[in-house]
Amino acid sequence: MPETTRESLTAGGWKTLSFEPFRDAVTIHWIQPFETDQPGVALLKYEAGAAVPRHRHMGLETIVVLEGTQSDEAGDYGPGSLVVNREGSEHSVWSDTGCVVLIQWDRPVKILQEELA
Repeated sequence: MPETTRESLTAGGWKTLSFEPFRDAVTIHWIQPFETDQPGVALLKYEAGAAVPRHRHMGLETIVVLEGTQSDEAGDYGPGSLVVNREGSEHSVWSDTGCVVLIQWDRPVKILQEELA
């Protein structure tokens, strides 16, 4: 199992990890899958132009941008940015350039608006 310490991830160690499909043009590597009364911790890798539709946070979500730029209605977040989305908050997320983020969710989000086909 690859090392998933903070130091190795911020130094690009995530590049050796395997990712699986999560949403259209977004892949995931689970560090700690959701369990009963346990938050989920993962790496999300967005391809350039990827987006997650508007959603509501059902618990606290914390993100650290490791590479690239992640954006939402409040702004753009580059490497090293810490983004905290409180329970009940809503937004859409996208990455024009592609990005990799370390994310922790207390609970899964509720998608409010799916992408139109």
